[in-house]
Amino acid sequence: MPLPAEMTAVEITRPGEPDVLKPGIRPLPKLAESEVLIEVAAAGVNRPDVLQRRGMYEPPPGTTDIPGLEVAGRVVSTGQKAVRWKTGDWVCALVAGGGYAEYCAAPEGQCLPVPDGFSMVEAACVPETFFTVWTNVFQRGRLKSGESFLVHGGSSGIGTTAIQLAKAFGAKVFATAGNADKCAACEKLGADQAINYRDEDFVEAIGQATGGKGVDVVLDMVGGDYIPRSIKAMAIEGRHVSIAFLRGPKVELNVEPVMRNRLTLTGSTLRPRSVAEKSAIGAELREKVWPLLSSGKIKPVIYKTFLLAEAAQAHALMESSEHIGKIALITRNEVA
Repeated sequence: MPLPAEMTAVEITRPGEPDVLKPGIRPLPKLAESEVLIEVAAAGVNRPDVLQRRGMYEPPPGTTDIPGLEVAGRVVSTGQKAVRWKTGDWVCALVAGGGYAEYCAAPEGQCLPVPDGFSMVEAACVPETFFTVWTNVFQRGRLKSGESFLVHGGSSGIGTTAIQLAKAFGAKVFATAGNADKCAACEKLGADQAINYRDEDFVEAIGQATGGKGVDVVLDMVGGDYIPRSIKAMAIEGRHVSIAFLRGPKVELNVEPVMRNRLTLTGSTLRPRSVAEKSAIGAELREKVWPLLSSGKIKPVIYKTFLLAEAAQAHALMESSEHIGKIALITRNEVA
C-alpha cells in the first residue's frame, strides 16, 4: 500500500501555554540515506518538549520543529544505506524531534527492537529516559554494583527509570519526591528509601541512612539550591551529574567540599549529541538493558495516554507534576 503524501502532526503555533499545540497537516518526512520512516503508534511526552513549546529549547540545526523525542511503531520505508531494519519491523526510537506525528524519521542506529511483551505505549516511553539514564548514571556517573545512588525527582519518567536501572545493577537507591504517594511509588519500584522533600531535609536523611558516608552518585534535574545541598550528601570520590535545572542553572557554590572530598561535578544534554554518539549508547542499551526489559524485570511506568490531538492536555498534565512515571500520545484509539 503506497504511503500518503501528508500526515497529521502537532505544531507549536507560537511559544506559550499548552493551548498553542495544534494538530496540523505536514508532508511526510524525507529520509536521509541512513534513516528509517516509522509509522508512529505512540510517542512519549518529555520535559524538553515543554521547554520547546515555551520557546526555551530550540531544536538542533536541521531538525524538524515538530516536538517529540521518542516513538514506537512500524518501519514503513528505509533510506538507501539503512541496512539494520526492514519494512514491517516494529521498533522504538530516540529522535531529535518529530515524534508528535503520524510518521517520523529516525536514524537507524537510534532504533531498537520493541522489547518482548511490550505494548506500543510502553515501547514509546523507553528511549528518551533510558538513553538519558544510561549515559548519565552509568557512563558519566560510573555507578557500580555496591555503591549508593540518589535521584532527585524520583517519581518522574527519568526518576522511575533511574531507580529501576540502578537497583537492577546492584546499587543502594535513594530518591526524593514531593508527597507520600510518590515516595511510596519510588519504594515500590525498588528505592531503598524515598524522602519527601517537603517534610524532610534530604541531606540529613541521607546522612543518617549512610552513617554519615553519603552517596556515591547523584542524578540531579532540579539544579539551583539543590546542587550545594546534594554536595553535602555525597561520599568521598562522589559523582554529581546534572541533566536539567527546574530551579535554575545558576548557583553559588563553595568548592571547598568538592576539593576536600575529591568530588566530580559533571552533566550532559542528549538531544544535540551526534547520531554516532546516540547510536553507541543504543548499542550498549541493547546489550546490557534490553534483556532486563524483555524479561519483565524492569518496565516504564505509564501514568496516562492521550490522543495526538490532545497534546495540549498531555502538556498541562506534565507541567502540573501530578503524574508518576510517563505520559504518552497515541495516534489511534486502538493503540491504547
